[in-house]
Amino acid sequence: MAVYHDEIEIEDMEYDDETETYHYPCPCGDRFEITKVELESGEDVARCPSCSLLIKVIYDQDDFMEGEQVAVVKKPELALA
Repeated sequence: MAVYHDEIEIEDMEYDDETETYHYPCPCGDRFEITKVELESGEDVARCPSCSLLIKVIYDQDDFMEGEQVAVVKKPELALA
């Protein structure tokens, strides 16, 4: 079982469009990071590349499901006479 430095909401993290990576400041001066691909696969631990600290990312995995779209079915309209 991992010991987390903190639990952070995904909305509180910064997103880098170029690398598709979420970042959050680490007390060591670097930044915790987790990629969009990791989030899509269900990963919820962001790591700091400079120290051993970890944070748990709080997010809704359904928001990161790629390729799964809900089909919208229109009902035929009834003709009123």
